[in-house]
Amino acid sequence: MHNRDTTRAPSHWSLPEGRPWHSSPKSVQICVCWGLSLAALAVIVCMASPVSAQVPRVYGQGAAASGMGNAFAAQADNPSAIHYNPAGMTQLRGIQIMGGGSLVGGTTDFGSPSGFSITGDHDGAFAWPGPGHGYITANLQSLGVSLLDKLTVGVGVTTPFGSVMRWPDDSPFRAITTFTALPLFDVKPTLAYQLFPDLSIGAGADIYTFASFFGEGHAELQSISPGGLAPAGSKLEFNGKGTAPGFNVGALYTALRNGEGQPVANLAVVYRSQATLHLDGALSANGVKIQDATTTLVLPQVITGGIALWPVRNTEREWKLELNVDYVGWKSVRNLDIHLANGTIIPQPQNWKGTYAILVGTEYRWLRVDRLPGWEIALRGGYTNQQAQVPDLNFNPGVPSADLHVISTGIGLLCNGNGSFLGLISCGRVGIGPVKAKLVGVDVSYQAFLYEPRTISGNTGLRAMVNGLYNTTLHAGGLSVRASF
Repeated sequence: MHNRDTTRAPSHWSLPEGRPWHSSPKSVQICVCWGLSLAALAVIVCMASPVSAQVPRVYGQGAAASGMGNAFAAQADNPSAIHYNPAGMTQLRGIQIMGGGSLVGGTTDFGSPSGFSITGDHDGAFAWPGPGHGYITANLQSLGVSLLDKLTVGVGVTTPFGSVMRWPDDSPFRAITTFTALPLFDVKPTLAYQLFPDLSIGAGADIYTFASFFGEGHAELQSISPGGLAPAGSKLEFNGKGTAPGFNVGALYTALRNGEGQPVANLAVVYRSQATLHLDGALSANGVKIQDATTTLVLPQVITGGIALWPVRNTEREWKLELNVDYVGWKSVRNLDIHLANGTIIPQPQNWKGTYAILVGTEYRWLRVDRLPGWEIALRGGYTNQQAQVPDLNFNPGVPSADLHVISTGIGLLCNGNGSFLGLISCGRVGIGPVKAKLVGVDVSYQAFLYEPRTISGNTGLRAMVNGLYNTTLHAGGLSVRASF
């Protein structure tokens, strides 16, 4: 069949504390705060691109959590709770804003059985702009809404799935892939409610979509034609975009408190639903459209369980240990077949498998620092172990899937209203007009993604070119800024 050969061209789609506000009158302050909050989120969204690391699921959605190996579901005490565990939002007072992003760099080295070697990267030394996140939360009790005094609302924008990977146009597997990108982001309107003093629940929507101001505004997969539908050597590109709904729910239970009523043992469970994303776009050669084209991308369900313990928690310092276990249902990714308008189907079998990840993190926080009155300092560390999800026979160099070890570290600085920057500017004076912050925080993280070497074998025909040894090392630096009003 004439069109059959073209099935090999665009092959294997790559995935990848706030305190209450007080001022005059409540209705005015609510409007002012929400106006400021929405403006801040707009800035975050416009500046933070969702281009992400080579791993299909992007774990880090806040620098504080990233510094703890993303073991944060049972702590969830800053605005990134919208992502990690929506039930944790009930711990946040007043209105809180958080935004930031990451720089991700690194390479994948490939060595073929014949001795040929080549290196792939992030379309440069690092992906730019890097993945971003933004959150706003508002506790209605702190705002004087007595009828809904246990309710917290919020909205977030994150980049939970994605991939950007570039290989040279003369690579041996150029007919499989030369470039992949999935600039997908997730809009997350979220609610949380405190059912009992020790139990909170949360739920939110996940609206996965693309936008023209995020990357190219669509998913891309590029390769070099081996001949068939387009002349050999042509640069093929499939692009497409769409929107898909999903949801998430979470619960946070405090099993034990200290004498001051602070949690010292928390349990958490979070469920993120599967979502089916229909990508509508086109297949082109050398920039000229050949056919309208579509494919379907299934985003997997994710189930997280977590426990957090505070061996030390008093007015002077806190020490937390946390363990999370994730199950990611990658087995829902069965194929990414591309359907052309003329009825041709370009098969792209995937047959991924469900995977588990173990996330361990710790945080040591000094709540009172003699030389820095009004400041808190936190040191963080973590480790993540993640399994490979892509089998050898469907391996795509656009997703350097292998068993993964992630080493994380980070630091957090929090300035309360009575603190100051270098003794010059009071943290309580940061803001616009009458809207002043009650605290301002900065979190920084670093993560080293150490993939185990992976040897791919058993592929035949055109796909035999992907057989070989892959070595991948990535580095990610994250920054988040937050404020409470």
